[in-house]
Amino acid sequence: MGQGLPAKLAEHPTVRAVRARGTRQPPPVIDAAWLRELCLACGADDAAAVSLDHPDLAGEKPHALAAMPGTKALISLVARMNREDVRTPARSVANQEFHRTGEVINDAAREVVRALEDAGYRALNPSATFPMEMDRYPGRIWVVAHKTVAVAAGMGAMGIHRNVIHPRFGNFVLLATILVDAEVSEYGQRLDYNPCLECKLCVAACPIGAIAKDGAFDFRACATHNYREFMGGFTEWVETVADSGSGAEFRERVTDAENASMWQSLSFKPNYKAAYCMAVCPAGEDVINPYLEDRKEFLATVLKPLQDKVEPLYVQEGSAAQEYARRRFPHKPQRVVTGGFRAQ
Repeated sequence: MGQGLPAKLAEHPTVRAVRARGTRQPPPVIDAAWLRELCLACGADDAAAVSLDHPDLAGEKPHALAAMPGTKALISLVARMNREDVRTPARSVANQEFHRTGEVINDAAREVVRALEDAGYRALNPSATFPMEMDRYPGRIWVVAHKTVAVAAGMGAMGIHRNVIHPRFGNFVLLATILVDAEVSEYGQRLDYNPCLECKLCVAACPIGAIAKDGAFDFRACATHNYREFMGGFTEWVETVADSGSGAEFRERVTDAENASMWQSLSFKPNYKAAYCMAVCPAGEDVINPYLEDRKEFLATVLKPLQDKVEPLYVQEGSAAQEYARRRFPHKPQRVVTGGFRAQ
């Protein structure tokens, strides 16, 4: 080490200490069993690795290499959420569960990276949720697509609601990904079945019709309502402030409850307005029993409270979501907004 170093650098105390200690190269291939045990010990509920050269990750490869040149494998981490917290009509409880689980999985990923660094590997853990690369907004703001990686690593399969369904924990999970500069001795394998039951409860629960019975997905409808206090919705709220000629006019355009909700999102992390598709999903070995034992009771205790809840629905003028909400959920008042989407 250090051949050809200038004499002054070679005699630096740090260089001399490192030379005296010697260096130990880590194994070129990470042992999969050791890696999995490490991930679980650090707080993940499940984990598996996948090669960056996996054909399903061709679209992710350039982004991973841009984030950390030399990446050879990706490690998918899973953290499970408490189901009843996600299911309740009290969305403050559900959002607290989303945020807390996000902290758990981010902490777990950070600890795994620390252990990999101590073992001599280069590793990187992009955020499981936010923050993201907002200078790219409204384009691709995520560093790596956690869902795509999780499916390739065998951590689940995509349901018609566009959430990854873990074979045990169902869709009550959050995902994280670790980039590492070494191969792993054994990689996860894609599931040979899809845990999605195609029960269509997510279709029945979505208040703005973003999920169709045939599996079609209306991204704009979902983003307009569920992400009302994120990104585009926040921008529209700010524009409403700017466009109002007085405080009285602003209060006519935005209710006190909406302002308080926006303040809460700004102060305590942004809140989702629905995520009901996740709440009602009965898939997963640890989740499905109540649905199998008494489907009528499951619908009454899980689906119906979300359908019956009186709450504002954020829709765009003339959209399919507006018509669906008016027809299917007339008791839920509509708020016509742009969602922050710019006119084409």
